[in-house]
Amino acid sequence: MDEKINALYEQWKKAVVGNAELASDLEGLSDEEIFDRLYRELDFGTAGLRGVLGAGTNRMNVYTVARASAGVAKYIVGKQKKICSIAIAYDSRINSALFAKTAAAVYAGYGLHVYLYPELMPTPALSYAVRNLHCDAGVVITASHNPAKYNGYKVYGDDGCQITEEAAKAILQEICSTPYFETVPDFDALLKEGRIEYITTSLKDAYIADAVACARARNARTRDLKLVYTPLNGAGLSCVTKALAKCGFDDVTVVPEQEKPDGHFPTCPYPNPEIKEALALGLDLMQKTGADLLLATDPDCDRVGTAVPVGDGYRLISGNEMGVLLLDYICREKLAAGVMPSEPMAVKTIVTTDMTYDVAKKYGVRIVDVLTGFKYIGEQIALLEDKGKEENYLLGFEESYGYLCSGFVRDKDGVSTSVLICEMAAYYKAEGKTLGDRINELYAEFGTYLNFVDSFAFEGSVGMETMKGIMTSLRENPPVELLGRKLVLMNDYLTGESHLIESGEKEKIDLPRSNVLKFVYEGGLGVMVRPSGTEPKIKIYYTVKADTAEAAKALQDQLAGKSGAFASLVIS
Repeated sequence: MDEKINALYEQWKKAVVGNAELASDLEGLSDEEIFDRLYRELDFGTAGLRGVLGAGTNRMNVYTVARASAGVAKYIVGKQKKICSIAIAYDSRINSALFAKTAAAVYAGYGLHVYLYPELMPTPALSYAVRNLHCDAGVVITASHNPAKYNGYKVYGDDGCQITEEAAKAILQEICSTPYFETVPDFDALLKEGRIEYITTSLKDAYIADAVACARARNARTRDLKLVYTPLNGAGLSCVTKALAKCGFDDVTVVPEQEKPDGHFPTCPYPNPEIKEALALGLDLMQKTGADLLLATDPDCDRVGTAVPVGDGYRLISGNEMGVLLLDYICREKLAAGVMPSEPMAVKTIVTTDMTYDVAKKYGVRIVDVLTGFKYIGEQIALLEDKGKEENYLLGFEESYGYLCSGFVRDKDGVSTSVLICEMAAYYKAEGKTLGDRINELYAEFGTYLNFVDSFAFEGSVGMETMKGIMTSLRENPPVELLGRKLVLMNDYLTGESHLIESGEKEKIDLPRSNVLKFVYEGGLGVMVRPSGTEPKIKIYYTVKADTAEAAKALQDQLAGKSGAFASLVIS
């Protein structure tokens, strides 16, 4: 074994003697397993930390959490000349409550006043707390929709958005200058002294009230809607069900096996509402109860998945489809109520469906494209707010099931979105339609768009290097033909250049730099490739459009999977 790795291993074994869980995790390991735990430190970026639970520098544990918290604290205190404050929330994942208390104790030890939710809460409720308690920063302990073996640590700025690239780099410098295994102050003593303060239920109630207010239709609507809801053993149960009840939706059946918080996610190893397998119990219950709609929120309740009945089966509504449905519905409602702003605007990420442009054009809405990451949508809301034009904001969304219909928080919000989806579903039910019927009407009007994503994992110590090699190869040797269609445009968001292939002309892309490549082929066939910012994966986003669903599906079949026409060229 490498001497440096062996020294680290011995250091960790000695340091965790009093921690039975972590001490056990370091026993009986192979050299390869030891290397994987210690060959690097967890990456810290705009999404904070995320990693597999366990002992070591490349794992999520109380020591990596404490060290990160110390780095964030030093960054905050170094910027301010006043007593600072921070809000902390956590979800249902393994050790989330422990990590939240560890972070709280570290922050209080550095002189910050800490506001801590006393119960698990949705991630957007953290953004709400930061804004309403006028905090200098916020942290939520979550790994979103990742498998049970993961946990994470997201950092937010004083605006309620996830931190910027500049802040992340500065925090990383502070983290790197902080040793592991510093003594963490006693949480209970700090709580007794008032340096840590539990957030009261009144703030939770205010968050739910604001979520309902921004999502509820202005005109009286029927509440005749039968629902099945699953929080996927996460943080959504209390807030979502209370919000739905407050809005008049009281016929709600919760999937019993997925009702209570459980970080092991026993019924869905990958608790992601984008994935059919995670919704299996909910889909079965929807059909058994004759429900009109299935709602599913991910473990930290910032994403929402849906399904509707079709004959004897069901139809999953994709993230792109829901975004289009919501934009269309919001525009219709505002026009009907006479409250459409003079300069309406919606915001989407660059990987989100181009169908948005068609719907927006119909209603005179301006679409702003941003990089992947909801903080960029939050930044657009802030820009409107600075101009006193926040009312122009209609909706922000991304293809991965994240939506926000108001600026009351600055992150995607599963609570307000759940209410809005139910409002919309009840509206169309009164017309004898499901959400599936309505998206079919929109496809008939604008053409059938299919957007789908393939993810390819690259685990282990060599995974990141493999991903870097794939992105470099695509930049230097882009596939010039796909399904017999020539490449016409290549956008490189890392260099900030858009390259017209035939003419050779290059134009500037006015967006922050990001490791993303976009290829557009004849006939509007589109492919976008990016490494995930939170997981060891490369994601490939496809866009196809055709006159009929059958023709669009045929194109999808030719592209999907590792053996598909594009991935087979670049993923070995």
